[in-house]
Amino acid sequence: MTQTLPLFGPGDGVSGDAFRAAPAGPLVRVRLTIAYDGHGFHGLAAQPGLRTVAGVLGEALERALRHRVTLSVAGRTDAGVHAWGQVVSFDTNEAGFDATNLQQTLNKLLGPSIAVRATSVAAPDFDARFSARSRRYRYTVLNRAVPDPFLAATAWHVPAALDLAALRLGCDALYGEQDFASFCRRPREGQGHPPASLVRRVLDAGWGEVDEGVLRFEIEASAFCHQMVRSIVGTLVDMGRGRRRAGEMAGIIRAADRAAAGQPAPPHGLCLWLVRY
Repeated sequence: MTQTLPLFGPGDGVSGDAFRAAPAGPLVRVRLTIAYDGHGFHGLAAQPGLRTVAGVLGEALERALRHRVTLSVAGRTDAGVHAWGQVVSFDTNEAGFDATNLQQTLNKLLGPSIAVRATSVAAPDFDARFSARSRRYRYTVLNRAVPDPFLAATAWHVPAALDLAALRLGCDALYGEQDFASFCRRPREGQGHPPASLVRRVLDAGWGEVDEGVLRFEIEASAFCHQMVRSIVGTLVDMGRGRRRAGEMAGIIRAADRAAAGQPAPPHGLCLWLVRY
């Protein structure tokens, strides 16, 4: 028999303590594909006292499932960064679980800033983070003299004309497995924090013009380090403006020095588009 997952609201008489216990009995691994508008969130990862995607999603899941939920996510996104294909996994009670009902309940609780695009039962060993083979990001640049209010929330407005050929040429050196320290905010090291590798394998990178003056950069890699995509975009846009030569990209990568690259592009133009498994 299918269990209906109730939609709780203020004044429903259900205490938050009712959701503190972990799921019991036989469990099922659930996979969600979610989209979200990064505005109004302090990034994805839960942070005490701050509104985050994981915090809001976790609270909604606990209200719907009536137990504590531990989330695994495919890729952490910074404040202001969007997602179309973020993947989340967690465990819940197998008895009475209904994927369609859960999706509908979550969308009532979360919309419109977060949308659950798909819900399914995954293999018991599936993990949204560790099972991923690659992640693909999109970055949108509005390259027109006049801004567009309807693209302002999801595209970086660069009024100066960009050389698309230079943007594309600058991507050539990104391919393959390399140390991308020049484009990454170095993780904390020292006592209790061993040095972290910033070696990543880029599978695809390129620019296209999807509409007049609307440029889109796409990059896919095995994984990304903090601010890597935004820093690459900022450096490439410098090349498109003529401030740097596209041929400098290989040397910037070899430098393994954050000071060698350009400033990160604004977060609102970035979107986690797809995760492959």
